[in-house]
Amino acid sequence: MADVRQDDGDGLSAAVAPATAGATAANGHGAPVGPGQQVGLVVGTVPATPLKFSVGLAADQYLQLDDIVVTRRVMRGQPPVQLAGIVTNVEAAHEGARFSSDVFLIQAGALPAEVSEVAEVTVTRVEPEVYVPPRPGAPVSRATGPQRDSALYFDEMGDAKVPVGLGRDGQPVFVNFEFVDGTRGGHVSISGVSGIATKTSFATFLLHSMFNCGVLAGEAHNTKALIFSVKGEDLLFLDYTNRRLTADQRASYVALGLPPTPFRNVQVFAPPRPGDSSGTPNVAARDKAVNPFYWTLAEFAEQELLPFVFADAEDERAQYTMLIGQVAARLRRDAAPVGTDGAIQVANVDPANAQVLRTFDNLVSLLEAELADDTLRPQWVAGSSATGSVNAFLRRLRSSVKPLSAIVRSDLAYRGERSVTTSKAQVTVVDLHNLPDRAQRFVVGVTLRQELARKERSGTARPLMFVVLDELNKYAPREGDSPIKQILLDVAERGRSLGVILVGAQQTASEVERRIVANCSIRVAGRLDAAEATRPEYGYLPPSQRARATLAKPGTMFVSQPDIPVPLVVEFPFPAWATRPTEKGTWVGVDDGPKPPDDPFATIPGADGDAPPF
Repeated sequence: MADVRQDDGDGLSAAVAPATAGATAANGHGAPVGPGQQVGLVVGTVPATPLKFSVGLAADQYLQLDDIVVTRRVMRGQPPVQLAGIVTNVEAAHEGARFSSDVFLIQAGALPAEVSEVAEVTVTRVEPEVYVPPRPGAPVSRATGPQRDSALYFDEMGDAKVPVGLGRDGQPVFVNFEFVDGTRGGHVSISGVSGIATKTSFATFLLHSMFNCGVLAGEAHNTKALIFSVKGEDLLFLDYTNRRLTADQRASYVALGLPPTPFRNVQVFAPPRPGDSSGTPNVAARDKAVNPFYWTLAEFAEQELLPFVFADAEDERAQYTMLIGQVAARLRRDAAPVGTDGAIQVANVDPANAQVLRTFDNLVSLLEAELADDTLRPQWVAGSSATGSVNAFLRRLRSSVKPLSAIVRSDLAYRGERSVTTSKAQVTVVDLHNLPDRAQRFVVGVTLRQELARKERSGTARPLMFVVLDELNKYAPREGDSPIKQILLDVAERGRSLGVILVGAQQTASEVERRIVANCSIRVAGRLDAAEATRPEYGYLPPSQRARATLAKPGTMFVSQPDIPVPLVVEFPFPAWATRPTEKGTWVGVDDGPKPPDDPFATIPGADGDAPPF
């Protein structure tokens, strides 16, 4: 049989080889085409535009979703125009059939018909930028090598390429680091169903990639990552090898130009264990490079941390919110440290209430005694505050005693490091999973404020600090206001200039403050709930990708970046670090944490003032 030839109207012709005996692969898709080989022709039955066209596939060829193809348009007196794009839909049909039941007649050979496969291509790049449609009959080939790099703008990223996974063709896919580090944009938003979308796994892989791919150059060692762990202890083993990592999974890292190794410099902070007077961190499966964290009452008063006790979004609409700042200011002014363990005594209070405060419960009891007294209340809050507002304030304050007592206290004799700081390691993990929701909000708000202030004092955006925060919709909801939300808005809108980059993860981007999502240059979606996928916040996904996102398997992510008009589908490698205790392999980290006290009795409360028993 002779080759079927088509003329593109500009003196160019191309041949599409017909199907030959034995050419069909065992999987029924036809023999795969070689690198850069022709797969079909631009069809003429569907209008082709400069932004979208369709490809009729040759009998022995196939295209799948996310394949990258390229075609040309030649015009007299003009340089050839190359149009490259991504396959966003593929349809197969019988040509010549009128009814659905005709398929049985065609299969039996009683009715003549041909199978037609047509792939829809969304254009990603036109070079040079002469926006003309391809002509029907123009040959279409898979884009490989330099053509693929050009189609996806990888050739223009230079040294700013960060590998984020492998494409459907098995080749690396990159994001432009200039849209992450604040040069041209910043921040990353990751959405997906909890437990299936692997949001935190992708966030940690992204950190690993940025730390190791070379985009940070000499700054990699001093670049910091602050990770809040809110679901179990899965993020506490970033510096342990993963026993489940296979040779094929290691090969995926090699293909991306990354080492298949865990993080090497990790510090973990966890709240003190309940009932332990020595302040032992409340973790079960980690015993290296881990510190307890808490704030003393002296720090609570001096740093005016009271607003973060009322961090629920709805609290800002309550009448008593104006009292919070006044009480916090009074504590900062009149609270004086007592001893060296962070206890305080508040001056100018009623003598009956004057005492050394060592627990959060002590502090709340003092405020209740002072504010409940009509004669003492004006010394704390200005004006004639309504009794109802004061009572509401005190009720909310009293309800915070149980959740916050573990992390706001001055009754521990522990003498080691217990302040959350990113200065000790490249990756700092703050474990929150053992804390109640209200205490989690307090820790997130206070820690973010502290680190943002530290970056401001440094006076330079470099080296960068990445903040990884899951459940962003809880800390920065679309409705209401709170101190934490204001800090996150500050990070989203001003963090680029300070070198603070937010990597936020959430189940539902539709419930996150719009200004935060809008400031994220890189948007990533994993497995999505069907109803959530229809929200406007996912308008960056084409309809076909929205449908696919509802059934995406773990490890598959849809990555959108400003450089490329169509999101890229990637599969990122299985974590090279342990994600649960059963995966723990060899520890490769550094333990420069606190040393045991020289005095074995130093961990006993009140030991400083007691005579030895012998």
